[in-house]
Amino acid sequence: MNVAVVMGGYSGESVISLRSGQLILNEINKKNYTPFEVHILKSSWYCLVDGIQFPINKNDFSFEKEGIIIKFDVVINTVHGTPGEDGHLQAYWELLGIPYTGCNFYQSGLTFNKRDTLSVLSKFDIPKAKSIYVSKGDSISADDVKSQLGLPFFVKPNQSGSSLGVSMVSTLNDFEKALDFAFAEDHDILIESYLNGREVSVGVLKYKGETKVLGITEILTQNDFFDYEAKYLGKSEEITPARISTEMEHKVIETAKKVYDALGMSGFSRTDFIIMNDVPHFIEINTNPGLSTQSIFPQQASFAKIEMSDLLDNEIDLALLRKPIWDKMK
Repeated sequence: MNVAVVMGGYSGESVISLRSGQLILNEINKKNYTPFEVHILKSSWYCLVDGIQFPINKNDFSFEKEGIIIKFDVVINTVHGTPGEDGHLQAYWELLGIPYTGCNFYQSGLTFNKRDTLSVLSKFDIPKAKSIYVSKGDSISADDVKSQLGLPFFVKPNQSGSSLGVSMVSTLNDFEKALDFAFAEDHDILIESYLNGREVSVGVLKYKGETKVLGITEILTQNDFFDYEAKYLGKSEEITPARISTEMEHKVIETAKKVYDALGMSGFSRTDFIIMNDVPHFIEINTNPGLSTQSIFPQQASFAKIEMSDLLDNEIDLALLRKPIWDKMK
């Protein structure tokens, strides 16, 4: 079975995605699959074989090598950010009838949009921060934000990952700078109240027919919050399992499962919470979590004593079972 391990992307997260893709290539069961390293970048789409780049034919997502057309039976998607985490590539593969791992194009688009995710989860009584939604060109004053949310508060791009464009505003003098920083990533932003508590990250997936939590990781950051530097440049400590009570562990697990199922998820995910006043508050869900050796999800798989190759087998099986939209319309 030919498997395209797709990595890269068009955002600042592409470097992280390339690391995730390499872990997949190392861990996938090569007795069952023939993996191919596929790069999707702004400059080009290509399959890398023995150091040689073979252009991807976008008409059918194949490539030609030595006169032979090679097609893929399934795609493992490790693209963080756009276009692999926001539904664009998923819709493309759906139209071509190529099975792919992770959630479908609708769930991908929904969960990549922080405002829409919060809107859906509000119907399920999931605790979360107070928030204000602002589009570029809207008039918003720092005093208005302070009166609604208090200080400090967070300014975030509505659609972005790896904490790109996120700022914590502790003094109103920093508000305009935070707006500019967030608007550089997206035309829409969220301004959220500060949740003072313990941060945890929870790996959740569909495994053998059930919604399963791999583990709960406690995040201790040297910075003001778990930003890009803390996530990828060693400015944080990640403790698995989290140092929380059995009762709180149960609360976090049940809330994480509730979020996953409420959003109609499938595939790997990592959901972040702040535990404040003994209540897990939802921060965000990542539907293509980092899979590099430094990433949290693989750490949690190790804690759960499940080999990454087994998780990949499970993901591929789920992808093959899910019928593309055109098959459903027949």
